[in-house]
Amino acid sequence: MNLLPVADALDRLLSRAKPVAASETLPLVEAEGRVLAADLTARLTQPPFDAAAMDGYALRRENAPEPGAVLKVIGTSSAGHDFEGTVGQGEAVRIFTGAPVPPGADSVLLQEDAEKIDGGIRTRFPVRQGQHVRPRGQDFTEGERVLSAGTVLDFSRLTVAAGMNRPDVDVLRRPLIAILATGDELLPPGSTPGPSQIIASNTFGIAALVRRAGADVIDLGIVPDDKAKITAAVDNARDAKADVIVTLGGASVGDHDLVQATLIEAGMQLDFWRIAMRPGKPLMVGSFGETHVLGLPGNPVSSLVCSLLFLEPLIRKLASLPPVQRETMVEAAVALRANDHRQDYIRARLSKSPAGGWRAEPFAKQDSSMMKVFAQADCLIIRPPQAPEVPAGAPCPVMLLRPDHLV
Repeated sequence: MNLLPVADALDRLLSRAKPVAASETLPLVEAEGRVLAADLTARLTQPPFDAAAMDGYALRRENAPEPGAVLKVIGTSSAGHDFEGTVGQGEAVRIFTGAPVPPGADSVLLQEDAEKIDGGIRTRFPVRQGQHVRPRGQDFTEGERVLSAGTVLDFSRLTVAAGMNRPDVDVLRRPLIAILATGDELLPPGSTPGPSQIIASNTFGIAALVRRAGADVIDLGIVPDDKAKITAAVDNARDAKADVIVTLGGASVGDHDLVQATLIEAGMQLDFWRIAMRPGKPLMVGSFGETHVLGLPGNPVSSLVCSLLFLEPLIRKLASLPPVQRETMVEAAVALRANDHRQDYIRARLSKSPAGGWRAEPFAKQDSSMMKVFAQADCLIIRPPQAPEVPAGAPCPVMLLRPDHLV
């Protein structure tokens, strides 16, 4: 069987992924990072009145067309305490930023542009019509659509939603991802491993990546290599209406790899499972109807690389979120040898070159079982199939493990 190129595998996976359509209502304080399920309209007009943009004096522009106009100060307007009266001919009101401009006034003279005199002020500069006044509805008006469906709510959009007098919002439901680790040899952290046993670590990294990508997690725990127990765990995930079932280990077709055969017997439609990549070749993709199945390798580094390449983009599409931009170009710190028929992802550190650019230096050891090296890496150098040798200092593509690293 031919190995499927990485790009083709990702296209096949995403081509059948449909964004989650169900929605829920959340308090504004819990809505950061969520996607609006419907247009958001303002429930009031902002500002609700003509407001002072600066501290100064509210007046009629016709009373101060030239410097030297003398005006009587008849009161004060401050935020939350407006002036109860009307500004007449030859009059002004002391006003502070954000306060309502009183009836009769149409402009604000800066306080530093006024000379205080007994009972009033003398203007030092001419006043323009509407100077330093924020007109009613300058920001938005009641009933106006300010945010559209599909908008991701970040700090600025949450601010305007609150200003629109919206205490809660309708947002798309986060995709639900069920994670199942399989293997007789696996024990949870904190256990004392016996002969031939190891501590299961994949679930924790995958779950963290899932949540950061914009989804919720169901941890199905560790299941031994037993068809009945694997089937029961998958049934639990389907009963919970998981959007994606992620299995860890057993995705290949060896004598002890039961996951693929068990899921096919349970009704899974297998799409593909062999990809031309390293690490991570045995990656199973299938479905139970609308429920996606992603069978990741049991090897910790392989499962994390596959999650970055396939699970994260799948979640982002299901969640109607934009893709995470991880790929960029940097310098190769050392010469990179020519590649074979698989696409390699080489763990590397990033550092600044003498010229000030970024460069990637591969770790000396690249064994896919080495979790410590992966944790110390900043990026994965991408070596396409049949790529020629790259000399030191030449550009090379990388996948950032922490996309903000180069900011």
